[in-house]
Formats: sequence, C-alpha cells, structure tokens
Amino acid sequence: MNTKHTLTGIFLLAVTSLFAQEISDTSFGKGLINFTAKDSSFSIKFAPRFQMRSVSSWDYDGDKYGSPEHNILIRRARLKFDGYAYSPKLRYKIELGLSNRDISGASQFNRNTPRYILDAVIMWNFAGNWELWAGQTKLPGNVERVVSSGDLQLIDRSLLNSRFNIDRDIGIQIRHRTQLGDRFLMREKFSLSQGEGRNVTEGNEGGLQYTGRLELLPFGTFQSKGDYTQSAIKRESSPKLMAAFTYNLNQNGVRERSFAGDYMFRSDGSLYETDITTLFADIMFKYKGLSFMGEYAKRTADEPVATELDGITPTPEEHIVLTGKALNLQAGYMFESNYEIAGRFTSVDYEAITGALPLRQYTLGFNKFIVGHKLKVQSDVSYTSRDGNEDNITFRLGFDLHF
Repeated sequence: MNTKHTLTGIFLLAVTSLFAQEISDTSFGKGLINFTAKDSSFSIKFAPRFQMRSVSSWDYDGDKYGSPEHNILIRRARLKFDGYAYSPKLRYKIELGLSNRDISGASQFNRNTPRYILDAVIMWNFAGNWELWAGQTKLPGNVERVVSSGDLQLIDRSLLNSRFNIDRDIGIQIRHRTQLGDRFLMREKFSLSQGEGRNVTEGNEGGLQYTGRLELLPFGTFQSKGDYTQSAIKRESSPKLMAAFTYNLNQNGVRERSFAGDYMFRSDGSLYETDITTLFADIMFKYKGLSFMGEYAKRTADEPVATELDGITPTPEEHIVLTGKALNLQAGYMFESNYEIAGRFTSVDYEAITGALPLRQYTLGFNKFIVGHKLKVQSDVSYTSRDGNEDNITFRLGFDLHF
C-alpha cells in the first residue's frame, strides 16, 4: 500500500471513530451527520440534497403545437450545514450550491467566479424574543421564496416568484416575535443589506436595500414550521393562518430586477441608478389535508428607463427595470395515503414601458410523499398564455432526495 492510500485510510478511520463516539441516533431526513461536542460547546448537522427534473415543452407556433423539446437536469444539488457555536443562542447556517443553476452568474462584481455560497449566516438570540442575523441569506420577502426549494408543493416556484422576488443578499437582519393573547402571534422582521444579490465581492454599487416584513398568526403557530412549508405534510387539527406584508426599497438600484438581472451600464462605464420598490402581501392557510397559499407582488421604480448622464438618451443596451404586478394562488389536498393533488394559477402584468406581454399560467400537479418532503416524486403540467394567446404546454417530472 502506498503512502497516499495509507494516509487516506488513516483519515477515514479517524473520522469514523470520531463520529461513532459522538453521533446521536438519527434517521433518514434528519441529516446525514448530527454531531454535538462532549462539552456542548458546538453542534453541526450535515444534510446534502439534490433534485432531478425531466422537462418536456411544446410551443404554440400560431397554428398548432410543435415538436416537444426535452431536457433532463439536476435542478439543484446542495450541501447544508447548520447547528450552534459556543451557545445554543448562537446558531449558524451554511449552504453551498453545486448544480449549474446554483453557481451560474459570474460577473466582474464577483471576480468572475462561480457563486457557490447560497447561505452563510449567524443567528444570535441576544435577548428574549430578539434575534440578530448577520451574513448572506434570504431576505424576509414573499413566503414562496422563503420556503425552501426542498419543501415545494409543485416542481418549482411560480412566475410571480421568478419575476418579482427579492431573494438573497448580504447584510444584517433584526427579528422579533410578540405574543398577543393566548394564541395570536406577531412576528416583525427588518433587514439592511447591500442591494445587489448574493456573492458580490467588489464593493457596493448604488445604495443600500431596506426590507420590512410583518407576519400575523391569529390562530397560533403551525406544526413543524408549516407556515414556511408547502403541502399539508403535518395535518393541522384546527385551522392555521399566516397573513403577511413586506415592503422593500432598493435605494439607487443598479440592476434590472433590483437584486438580479443585468447591471444597467451607461456608455461611459458608469451605472444607472434609480430607487426600486417591491411590495408583497401573502397568506398561508392549512387545515387537515388542505393547504392554500396566496401572494400578490408589485414592483415600481422612480425612473424605470435607464438613460445616459443627459437623462434623455437610453443606455446602449436599452435597460428597463422590470416593473409590474403579479398574483399567485395555489392550493392542494393531501390524502391519508400521502398522495396529493395540487393546482396553481399565476398572472403577471408588466407595466407598458417594459414592452413585456402579460402572462397567465395554469398548473396541475400530482405528488407522492414517501418521507415527507425529504423523499418524494412530483409531476405537473402547465398551460401558459401570453397576451391571451396560446403559448406553451410544459410537463415536468422529478424527485427529491434530502438526507
């Protein structure tokens, strides 16, 4: 046996021995590794996951639907680490993305490197019901976006989310919860962030981004954080509701979709800046096998058309901030056999200045949950119309595997 193989064997033996002594009992879906130090000074849970997708799409050519286009891909492949450090009051989360969709988006603002880091955040419960978050993570935006991609009811998120969400950013958040009476819970979330999305390394362009979210739970908390998990995985014995409102201001935003999209460059290399505001109102409701989610989104900009320094001439790429509004309604019913049928309607109406046509999408899905969201098979079919005309039919089939 050569030196390389000897060292590898020693390393594997040491790791196996270490975790054999310290890992607590666990099961599938609870994390691949759960480790707590003997002196309880830190803990770590390691939970890899991936999602595979098969997509078949038919475009309408004005006379009939053409030949299908097929695509099979690893939609997401991620490594998640979380736990606490020093004290259970100081938690952390690190999530890395490995799929092409996760790491794409290299630009001069991240030194033209892959964007592996999704989350790198600490969460400090510094007093009572107060928490301070610092690092890169999801902003407190629309409920659909904050729901993990591993806990979705349909194959992927809606058109509302893809056009108007505010996603991840680097900064700080303050979170607080207030108990009003025996059951009524109110949660307040505030964020101050850089305003250009995740993995930006080359300084802050434009201004900062301010986000505030208020959540009202009049009937108390959901089981197993079900307000941020789609489908009725846990059957609520009494009705549960979360109603929430979010306000987001990206001051002097420099990208077409606020946190994402193309940077709005002028011909002299400088960036066009304008204040961009995004509003969300959403609800999550669950009772027994029934689940319902509704969302409304609206984005405006002070001056949506990017211009040169003269304030008149459009920029070379004719950049326009993607403004408009959207509605997303989604419901499902979970049978005792853990089969589910789900439906979604989404409408997107852009402001006329964008030149984009309105969209309507209808989706019907069928799911089989084997171990909740940790191991499931999903399928859905969507019909999309653009400006009232036939446009596309898409069928998707996929599975999720989450340790």
